Amino acid sequence: MNTSAVRRETFAEPGLKRLRVHELTGSAVCDDAVTELGAALFSTFRRKDQRLKADQYLRGLLFAKGRKSIRNIAAHVGGAAAEQSLHHFISSSTWDWRPIRTELAGYLERTAAPRAWVVGPLHIPKAGEHSVGVDRLFAPRLGHMFRGQQAFGLWFAAEEMSVPVNWRLLLPEPWVEDHERRERAEVPREAGRETPEECAVAVALDTARYGNVTRRPVLLDLRGGAVRPALAQLARARVPVVGRIGASCRLTVADRSLPGFGAGPLPAQQIMESTKGLRRPVHWLDPARPHASHTSLASVVRVSLLDPQMGRQRPMLLLGEWRDPRRPPVRFWLTDLMSAPVAPLLRLTKLTRRVDRDYAETGEEVGLRDFVGRSFRGWHRHITLASAAHAAAVLSTGGLGLEDVA
Repeated sequence: MNTSAVRRETFAEPGLKRLRVHELTGSAVCDDAVTELGAALFSTFRRKDQRLKADQYLRGLLFAKGRKSIRNIAAHVGGAAAEQSLHHFISSSTWDWRPIRTELAGYLERTAAPRAWVVGPLHIPKAGEHSVGVDRLFAPRLGHMFRGQQAFGLWFAAEEMSVPVNWRLLLPEPWVEDHERRERAEVPREAGRETPEECAVAVALDTARYGNVTRRPVLLDLRGGAVRPALAQLARARVPVVGRIGASCRLTVADRSLPGFGAGPLPAQQIMESTKGLRRPVHWLDPARPHASHTSLASVVRVSLLDPQMGRQRPMLLLGEWRDPRRPPVRFWLTDLMSAPVAPLLRLTKLTRRVDRDYAETGEEVGLRDFVGRSFRGWHRHITLASAAHAAAVLSTGGLGLEDVA
């Protein structure tokens, strides 16, 4: 989405709840929703002036025109004086973003009833060299190299909406070893070397430590990554997982009645093709396209996967999905939700499409990729408040449409 395009703001009639309508998305952001969310999140600030700046920044992310840089946000809330104040608040202040993320997660737990935690990458193109974590990176979803930052976000997702509640910035190799770079960007000592899969798992484990949320199944893409260590880490933390795997991932058939039992590890595609007589049609509504209904063929097979640390086989379910019965499966998922029926399990995987939609329609609009500073702490503060802005936008449109207030 072109976030530099001009937005038109309109308001409801006097006496009704005040709305601002974004012309690009057709969404209505209710001021009452922004006020309520801000009150819940910003109570973590001890000082009144910090609460005020956080509220200004939140509203700027929602309503400022163009890219959500500090300059444009300040122009919306108060001009040059506000720019200096907000720059210090985001880039140089000492406040900790983690309590706000915890409060955001708890707020959504109470109000939005998430069904899953979806972990996905965020690619942030950058032209310069000094922003924290910038390097030449490969983006699997894009299928090519790019120069910029890569982060992993954890989204609370349901069929009606999704909101990012936690983030982890991936530090490429040049940043891990370069002490001068780290000091200049204020990278904390504990931030070290990680693979993308390790970064994705770490943000899920970090969220699981929040004391005010119920652990939900974590949906994450493990194609091309280290599947066994990732699943083992989540299992040890008792975090249920639904991981997308590649067709060549080797698993052991655990059901004595099925072809392949006793043959040792086999590719996931071979297992599903040899058991396609188990397929059944599953109807699902597309979270990315309201009112669009689809039918896939799907089946599950009991398999096992060697846990390298424990030295034993772990029971899992392998889920396969076909869009065309004459062709190979299009997706493979591995889960430890052993009692999950095939239809609800397949529908659960579609929540990744809800996240993709909400990111494109709202996440870009509220500036998830728009931080222009260089520091590690500044990036985390900006994306935390951008996540809060995303929550305010989708809670307005998900729970309160124009027809509800007119």
